[in-house]
Amino acid sequence: MTTSATPPLDEVLGSFEHDRSRLLDILLALQRRLGQLDDATIDGVAAGLGLPRVDVASVVSFYSFLGGQRRGRVVIRLCNDVPDLLMGADRVAAGLEEELGIRFGETTPDGRFTLEHASCIGMSDQAPAALINDVVVPNLGQGAARRLVREIRANPDAKDLRRLLVREYGDGQNAHALVRAAVKNNLRHAGEVVFAEREANAGLAKALAMSPAEVIREVKTARLRGRGGAGFPTGLKWEFTRAATSDQRYLICNADEGEPGTFKDRVVLTERPDLLFEGMTIAGYALGASKGILYLRGEYAYLLEYLEHVLAWRRAHGLLGRRVYGRPGFDFDIRIQLGAGAYVCGEETALIASAEGLRGDPKNRPPFPAQRGYLGQPTSVNNVETLCCVARILEMGSGWFASLGSRKSTGTKLLSISGDCTQRGVYELPLGTRLAAVLEQCGAEEARAVLVGGPSGRMVGEADFDRELCFDDLSTGGALVVFDGSRDLLEIASSYLDFFIHESCGYCTPCRVGNVLLKERLDRIRAGRGEAADLDYLQGLGETIRTASRCGLGQTSPNPVLSTLSAFRPLYEARLTRSTAGLQPGFDLGASLAEAGARVGARSLHFETVRDLR
Repeated sequence: MTTSATPPLDEVLGSFEHDRSRLLDILLALQRRLGQLDDATIDGVAAGLGLPRVDVASVVSFYSFLGGQRRGRVVIRLCNDVPDLLMGADRVAAGLEEELGIRFGETTPDGRFTLEHASCIGMSDQAPAALINDVVVPNLGQGAARRLVREIRANPDAKDLRRLLVREYGDGQNAHALVRAAVKNNLRHAGEVVFAEREANAGLAKALAMSPAEVIREVKTARLRGRGGAGFPTGLKWEFTRAATSDQRYLICNADEGEPGTFKDRVVLTERPDLLFEGMTIAGYALGASKGILYLRGEYAYLLEYLEHVLAWRRAHGLLGRRVYGRPGFDFDIRIQLGAGAYVCGEETALIASAEGLRGDPKNRPPFPAQRGYLGQPTSVNNVETLCCVARILEMGSGWFASLGSRKSTGTKLLSISGDCTQRGVYELPLGTRLAAVLEQCGAEEARAVLVGGPSGRMVGEADFDRELCFDDLSTGGALVVFDGSRDLLEIASSYLDFFIHESCGYCTPCRVGNVLLKERLDRIRAGRGEAADLDYLQGLGETIRTASRCGLGQTSPNPVLSTLSAFRPLYEARLTRSTAGLQPGFDLGASLAEAGARVGARSLHFETVRDLR
């Protein structure tokens, strides 16, 4: 195909064989080469791939790491999630603004630096943290941030920012020549499954000595449930996918852990990538899939070269590619799809769309991915921890795995613990462990509240500390954020609503508009201007958003308010104005949506226009 593309565009398109499904990879590569995705580049990509221009432009506008505006040669993305704010990220932000003479969202006049906020970069255990281009800078104080800026300025010709910014390598594979990161694993407790000693590839060898149906039966017998939070039985999902009529099936591993406060997958990807790839290969065999995709969040790009190296080693040793492990008829390989900064892509249909090179818009279900997923083919989406468990189940047996944890929640769970505790980090503990025991282990002696499962989970108080962390009690995808008595829980709930408002794809009115209204009313109460009827308003609006939104983001977005309202209602009541209590009417969805129309009309029109154009 002949195009009027510039040489870098021709080269990038050619490297991805003009494959339309690799659009996100193409745009990321061009952003790195050109510094921006301007109108001419978008036109060239559209022509080179034979796509309508609006399809390319809508992808560029969707992801926070892409954009038509030229960024500086050095992009500083400071994490501003709640765990980072607890540790002083706002002070670091002020120091960076003063040092650079710009505000967040701006670029210095010389085009050298851009300041941006990032919702979460997977470093809540070593906050405040920032990404400077792709280099992770953890434990960042205000003074250190200013010194780093001065050093970058003093070395304008520095090609390798990592060499300039990383003073000391972290532990384990963080010191690997292809990683060279200052990140610490902070693995506080290694359990019996993911971080235990094991025999490499023993699970794969045993799986390939069985039939695919026997492998699925072994996983079902172990009663393994998905570790992403929903807890759907893994073996059943595989059974549905394998039973779907198709000549091609796919496996996707969801490594897009964007839930603020979650970082367990980061440690697995650093220290146990072979275990993960072994689990993916077993899953591919069981599903009848020949291709697997590891969807790696853009914030973990610093691990990309290392992970590609591990995959190359496995190919060279017959563990990927044709006739895997010598098994005739079983061909399976894995590619890595890098994300570009979009929390909603953690939802499986949005993740599939992103891997196809589309906007990460969630899809209506049915059809479910098991019937119609990646490229319209049957697809199983499993997360990192789940697939690691698969490899160990096949190695050690379903009975061994089922003996761990509780009767209904078997195995162990990886927990990412941050906030007001002395031992932040990753803990692998049996499912069914009491929350109080976890708090004792991580040094959270002054805990007043715990956010279980991140902002999409629930806030619990001391009355719930004796409950168990398992699928049948306090279920969690893995994030625990601890708050002591000095923290304003209403302010924290408001901060999490900011996060959901920012990360919403904008498709659903209840999510797009409702969360704006929810935050406005919450902030009115925080300012001491709330009335008793406002609590009913929050409850009613939150339940409406939860039930009327299309995807998991919208359905869980009101949880910071609903769960704090349930567990800490006296904190709300203490902020109410007494003299006019009870005079406001209760929640009226129609009136509330009309009230918000003027505020979000332009944004609503934008999304409707993009949808119509597509």
